[in-house]
Order: sequence, then structure tokens, then C-alpha cells
Amino acid sequence: MAGRIEDYALIGDMQTAALVCRDGTVDWLCLPRFDSHAIFAGLLGTEEHGFWRLGPAHAAESEPPTAARRGYRGDSLILESEWDTPRGTVRVIDFMPPRDGAPQLIRIVEGVSGRVPMRSTLRMRFSYGRVVPWVHKHEGRTVAVAGPDSVWFDTDAETYGKSLTTYSDFTVSPGERIAFTISWEPSHKQPPALPEPEQSLEATEDFWREWVEHCTYHGPYREAVIRSLITLKALTYAPTGGIVAAPTTSLPEDIGGVRNWDYRYTWLRDAAITLSSLLRTGYREEARAWREWLLRAVAGDPENLQIMYGIAGERELGEAELDWLPGYENSAPVRVGNGAAHQLQLDVYGEVTEALHLAHMTGLARNDYASLLQLKLIRYLEDHWDEPDEGIWEVRGPRRHFVHSKVMAWVAVDRTIKLIESGDADGPLERWKELRDEIHRDVCEKGYDKERNTFTQSYGSKELDASLLLIPQVGFLPPDDKRVIGTVEAIQRELSTSDGFILRYPTEGEDKGVDGLPGDEGAFLACSFWMADDLAMIGRVDEARKLFEKLLSLRNDLGLLAEEWDPVRQRQVGNFPQAFSHVPLIDTALRLTASGAYGG
Repeated sequence: MAGRIEDYALIGDMQTAALVCRDGTVDWLCLPRFDSHAIFAGLLGTEEHGFWRLGPAHAAESEPPTAARRGYRGDSLILESEWDTPRGTVRVIDFMPPRDGAPQLIRIVEGVSGRVPMRSTLRMRFSYGRVVPWVHKHEGRTVAVAGPDSVWFDTDAETYGKSLTTYSDFTVSPGERIAFTISWEPSHKQPPALPEPEQSLEATEDFWREWVEHCTYHGPYREAVIRSLITLKALTYAPTGGIVAAPTTSLPEDIGGVRNWDYRYTWLRDAAITLSSLLRTGYREEARAWREWLLRAVAGDPENLQIMYGIAGERELGEAELDWLPGYENSAPVRVGNGAAHQLQLDVYGEVTEALHLAHMTGLARNDYASLLQLKLIRYLEDHWDEPDEGIWEVRGPRRHFVHSKVMAWVAVDRTIKLIESGDADGPLERWKELRDEIHRDVCEKGYDKERNTFTQSYGSKELDASLLLIPQVGFLPPDDKRVIGTVEAIQRELSTSDGFILRYPTEGEDKGVDGLPGDEGAFLACSFWMADDLAMIGRVDEARKLFEKLLSLRNDLGLLAEEWDPVRQRQVGNFPQAFSHVPLIDTALRLTASGAYGG
């Protein structure tokens, strides 16, 4: 059985990523890209679906010991895990060097004290655990081949094969270091170059140290902000600038349920808000790369804007189910691809326009096509803003007039008006000012419940929605507006868990089934950060700080967050780690720092 979601560490090379459990097991790795087939899929099944365990030898292979200590080396993505055994102490260093050639996962075993017997157990299963590769020796190297893929395993330790698994048994003494590397290469090409683990380790540490030095945030929450920024960088596909929502698929929002989705794609919404956080913390190059990715992905067809694309801008993300995988803790089905790609979500136009606006305001070098794209998006919205859509949460029920979607349509028009007023674009200014006023009036008349003094999830609905918390943050209404304060207080009353965290929307009541799915879900972490933001904006800063610090306590020991928090099981749920959780963490830290709302 795989570990708890929060038991995993992330390592990656800005093109793919691996998850390493506390017991030294790599249970998830897709090669060569985030969205490629997994060669280790034990996370979503059993050990028969692929894993790589490296740690102290143990009599019961089914119960490997967990590390006594682990942590990232400084501000990097280099994981160090230490085990204390009756024979001594040993350290394992796991990392993926930023790619210059074949993708590599390197594991270095280092003796700390005593003489510790160790074992490497490598079971490669291609195509998400379905295919057993042909494993053989080639010029002294071990290689696994199946179809288009080959994975090369290099180590100075003695290896042997047993039960379709590659083992290494060895002992380490103090100061002794033994390295293990797997490298991927298309099976029809020549073998990848021999790895140089120690040089790669030094280069990887240098890379992260230099990258972190660009961070402009030096406030009281710097540790949490830096770790979140490193995580966001790790979720960026370096060749194109696309940003995945998470490096995993089908980690459940409801353990044992069907709310299991593939997040290894670039959602325009997630990527746009990620861009804004990177820009506000000093990372202009990542912002530029994402803008270029956006322009390539949308191309000359903004009328058919998708809510998500592949990491290189692919449009077809057909959804399928992998019926040979039982799912994480029997949460089936396991899905690859995402059928929501072609939904209509009008809020995306607002998020993209807001990101382009922020890039423009922070001095990112002008791109004429970016301005042209923005104008084309507004021309599309002119004709479609008043249509029902699937909304921010990608409901698979009927389309509705979601209030958040209308608010973000207003944002798109408002930011474009500002672009024209700055003199950097030309457009029908007066006509779009009238459009902006019309959308604002429509939302305030049809999306607001006067009796309860709150905005609602959709026109005519009585239900609430946590996305309404963004109304003051995007400038639709000022924070001191009674309708804003009423909405914040209503969401606290009706969408708050016993822990004080925020649900996205009700899964009970008159609109039960709004998302078209059975079962419930946990508290959505982004929504809880939004609540902290709003509390600070309406003057309840001490309450905001307490909520924020409570949210920080939900991070695992390495500072990582999944998508949601299960208040019943008291554990993280959903794909992991999740950009849409780490971005609002950064935003709230910046807001609280600016307001002086922090302890100490």
C-alpha cells in the first residue's frame, strides 16, 4: 500500500517529477515528461505496478522502516533522508538534476555511522504498471526496454535479478557513498551518457541556490514562501514555460470515491495565478516564458480558448480510465487525460487578462501579440459573457450563470480598458466601459441575495460558493462594501468546516449534485487562503493571521500541500503537490506582511 499523501516528498527536474515516500520508496515517476506514462505507478496500485525502494535492509520487505529524519538541503529540491538502525545511521540523497540530456533520477547512499546493510529494490513497470519491460545487460549497464522507452540503471553496487525485480544488497561505512541512477532514453537511440552523480549533485545545488537568490520577499513567512516558490518552479515545464497543476493523476478528493482527476496539464486559470505570484516575488523570466507559452497555445484562435492545454500547448487531452489500476486506497477510477478541457469556463478570460495586465504593469517587455490577444478575448466576451457556463470548479452538471464567472468577465473588460487608457492598445473604449458597467449591474442585481446580504453561487441560487471571496480581491467591489462583508460572513457560517477551513460549495441541500458527481470532498485549501485574505482586507487582521498560520500547520514536514484537507480523516487529499494551494499561500503571506498582521 502506498503511503499517506503527506508522506511524500517531491523531487523534479522542471520536466517531470517523482514522489518519494518516508520509507525511501519512489512510488510515482513519469518519463520523460510530467504527462508521460508512469514507470513507477505503485502510488495508484500496488508494488506490482512499479516502485523503487532504497533504504536499510529489513527482514520484512513488506514493512520497510521509515526515515527518522528527512528534509530538503537548504532552499533546494534535494531530499535528504536519514535512518537510525541498530547497526548505525545512513543517509540517502535523492534528486533530479535540471535536465541537460537524458532525464535522470539519482540516489546517493552515504554512511553516517556504523556499518549499515542496505538494499535497493527496483521494479520497473512501464505504461502505468501494465507492461513488464525486457531487462538485460548492455556493455555492463542494466537496461529495461519496452516499446518506445528504455530506462538505464547505473550503479557500482552488485546487482541481481529475481522475480522480475532488480536488487542490490550492500553495506555502507561512515563517509562511504554509493550512487544509483536511472536515465530515460528513446529505445531506438544510443544509450544515454554515463551519469556523474557527484557532479550532478553539486550542479543541482548551485542551480537552486542561484534561483532562490532572485526572490524579493524577505518577510516573516519567508520559509513557507520560498518552499512554495520552489514547488511552483518544479511544476514548470522548462522547455515551453507551461505550468502543470500537479505532477500526479487520480489522487482522490474523496478517499474511496470517484473524484479522481488528471492534473498533469496546464490550466490557464492555475497558470495565470501562478504567474502573478512569481511576478510579485521577483521571477520575471518565468512570467515571460509563460506568456510566450500562452501565445503559442492560443495561437490565432482565441474564440476557441480552452480552459487547459498540454504542457507544450496540445489541445487534445482525451480522458480514459486505467482499469488495471485499483487506485489510491481503492479510489477508482484512475483517469488519464481530462475531459473538462473543452468546457466553457468564462472566468478563464478574466484570469488570463489579469495575468497579462500584471505582466504589463510590472514592466515585462511589451509583446504586441499579447495586447492583440487581450483585445480579441474581450471581443469574444462581448458576445458570450451573459451565457451560462461550467464555472471555476468544472462542474459536470448543467451549465449555470455562475457569479464568479461574471465577475471575472468584468475583470477581463476592466483590465483591457486600463490597457487602452495607458496608450498601449487601441479599442472601442466607450463601448467597453458601457460593457463593464452592464456586467457589474447584472451581477449585483441577479447574483446578490438582499435578504441574506450575500452574493450567491449562481443567478437564482440560494447556495454559496467560496469563489465569491475573490470579489474584493479583484476589485469588483471595495472590501468595506456591506455586500462584501456580508458574503464573507455568510461563507464563514455556511461553508466552514469544524476546523474553520472552507469548502468550495455545498454538496448537500437544494443544489446537491451541482457538480454532477456522487460523494463529498474535503476543504479546498485555496478557498481557505482566500478567506484569510478577505478577513485581512475587511480589517479582521488578527483573525486572518490565525487562519493563515493554521493553514501553514497543514503542510507536511517538507512544506508541501495537496489540493484539499479532509477534516474527518485529518489528512491531505487530492493531487499533490498542488499549485493551486501554494499560489494563494504566497499571496496571503504577501498581504499579511504588507498589513503587518503577523506575530513576533
